[in-house]
Amino acid sequence: MSGNSNEFNALLAAVKAIATNVAAPAAPDVDARARFPQETIDALRQARVLSAAVPKELGGAGCGMRELALLCVALAQACGSSAMVLAMHFIQVACLARHGRDSTFFRGYLQDLVRNQYLLASMTSENGTFGETRTSICAVERANGRFTLAKDATTGSYCSYAEGILVTARRASDAPGSDQVLVLVRKDDCRLTQTTTWDTLGMRGTVSPGFKLESSGAEEQILPGSFADSSAQTMVPYSHILWSALWWGICADAVARAAECVRAGARKNPGSVPPTALRLAEVSTQLQSMRHNWHSLAAEFDAITTRPAGLEELLAIGWALKMNNLKVSASEAAPQIVHKALQIAGIVAYKNDTKFSLGRHYRDVLSASLMISNERIAAKSASMLLVLKDT
Repeated sequence: MSGNSNEFNALLAAVKAIATNVAAPAAPDVDARARFPQETIDALRQARVLSAAVPKELGGAGCGMRELALLCVALAQACGSSAMVLAMHFIQVACLARHGRDSTFFRGYLQDLVRNQYLLASMTSENGTFGETRTSICAVERANGRFTLAKDATTGSYCSYAEGILVTARRASDAPGSDQVLVLVRKDDCRLTQTTTWDTLGMRGTVSPGFKLESSGAEEQILPGSFADSSAQTMVPYSHILWSALWWGICADAVARAAECVRAGARKNPGSVPPTALRLAEVSTQLQSMRHNWHSLAAEFDAITTRPAGLEELLAIGWALKMNNLKVSASEAAPQIVHKALQIAGIVAYKNDTKFSLGRHYRDVLSASLMISNERIAAKSASMLLVLKDT
């Protein structure tokens, strides 16, 4: 938070309390029933956490990337699904705050978000684009100062529970698929028809089935500029850094549970070091490396955004590669770390009815490599590396 560390510390303490007292007790039921973690979001709303990414000038907390990541980490150690919802919400708020700052409508909407603690979702996938979020089939139709929009999305994370959804679409019916805009669709503006179910291995509380969306609204709800810029400068870095942070939070809790098992074993045989302690030391090293990666890039992002040419820097190939590398490395490390924690703790972690259970942690982090496929990211990195000149 740019100005007041005491204010951020209070916000972080509130999230930690919510994680302990609300999210953690609800997490098993959220996971078992694949239901939205409503009680956790309500508590975050009450603590005014949902406006953490809104600039101070508009009434929000003005948190930077590193601070938002720490909030996601605190929640992820209790419930991965809740942390993912919070991270996705922050990503959408950042898009509005960073790319709608010159719009009277969006400045007013963000002030409303602060007052009412709106939850924002996104809808970037679409049937027929095969997972490529930088292409749209649906298009915005404009007439008499209003728009209409219809989208057939493969997934819509917690869209049924959000007050607003940021939707990608072609700028116009005659625009190419890559010429996209972001449209803020308000709950009262749209009709959602669920088209698929959400019975998944992990991240069950994000409730992300497919939807058909039909919407109309004022043309001012279309975010100024192109989605290409808001994606590169905001959506991608916020996604990869905040996701990596929350995956780390899940891993940190898994390792903490394994460590508790090791210490319990050591207490039974005073003066001796349990064999599992060596493996705990090894996984702790991997956990530290994972944290350093996302934390350092969060700090670098915060530094870049304070510089006059910061927006241009975020469009550079070198920065895009850093984001790709972070996402791939974090999503590959997370399952490895949780697996090692499971091996250390043993059968008590394998069982679902013990305080050391790691089943939910394991299943949740397996989603990491699928959220924007690592193969797709690697292919883009390969193309960029062909033209990148070492500096």
